[in-house]
Amino acid sequence: MFILTVSGRESDGAYSAIDEDGDQVLYLFEEEDDATRFAIMLEEDDYPEMHVVEIDDELLLGVCEMHGHKYVVITPNDIVIPPQENDTV
Repeated sequence: MFILTVSGRESDGAYSAIDEDGDQVLYLFEEEDDATRFAIMLEEDDYPEMHVVEIDDELLLGVCEMHGHKYVVITPNDIVIPPQENDTV
């Protein structure tokens, strides 16, 4: 799987968005191309340059579940666009 981080600040965490309940949700991409495309859309919305990072699927999902982090897996069949007012890095 692939996550997005701010280029040069990879250790600060991954891109997440705020859901309708006010919780942060980590975006996990199955395909690198989809992550890259989303990163480009973020940058077009005045985000800093983003970096696509590949993470072991089982490790990433295990960490999210162990710490109670919400996440969504973006498959090649999904269409996602950056949220307008409630996103965070």
